[in-house]
Amino acid sequence: MTDVTAAQDNINRYWTERADSYDAHHLRQIGNAEMKTGWTDVWRRALPAPPARVLDVGTGTGHVALILAELGYDVVGTDLAPGMLAKAREKAAGLAHPPELLIGDAVTPDFAPATFDVVTNRYLLWTLRTPEVALRNWRALLRPGGLLAAVDSTWFPAGIHPIGTDTDTPLERQPGFRDRYDRDVLSLLPLAEAATIDDSAALVRAAGFADVTVTPLPEILDLDRRHGVADGHEVQLQFLVTGRAV
Repeated sequence: MTDVTAAQDNINRYWTERADSYDAHHLRQIGNAEMKTGWTDVWRRALPAPPARVLDVGTGTGHVALILAELGYDVVGTDLAPGMLAKAREKAAGLAHPPELLIGDAVTPDFAPATFDVVTNRYLLWTLRTPEVALRNWRALLRPGGLLAAVDSTWFPAGIHPIGTDTDTPLERQPGFRDRYDRDVLSLLPLAEAATIDDSAALVRAAGFADVTVTPLPEILDLDRRHGVADGHEVQLQFLVTGRAV
């Protein structure tokens, strides 16, 4: 049986080691008016009007948390990778109303029930252990009628480290990826190799969310094609998955 703590530690180490290069792309994105406007519009359309209280789980270098804080939301961002969180804190220091950024596990956020209006995340579902547990916990943190808004894609529909092929994906060529995301780690990540975004939506429904929707984001696809993506990532259609707490 795979050691869950050791597997999560591998994931945390990988993203801490990637913090500098990943954050460099984030800085290019928020410095690009078109990219920033594109992502701001995604969240503005999805979320209730500020000042709602938002928990951004798996905040990474703060992409979502910083945009939402600038829009006037009351934001808390959590992450287990210290290197990524350090980058988020550096950028947050320059905001008039920065998000609160804390070390925290996305699967078991340490907050009282019904204390948030929105739970957000971006590029987290695929690398989330026991997403069915995480989703139930997120629902418990939301007030009645609260919103889950998650952006992700099917990054590896052909599988990660597929047997019988010598062709690596761009992410597999990133230093440390093969070592950190080995088969033991991947065995705990049921959405990592999902063939369709419907797999994510099905788990959201199974966790008790109502009015679950999947919205393609072609405008982000177009921006990525024109402006590029982070090292190791591919230009690919992304989706906004939403659901209501009942």
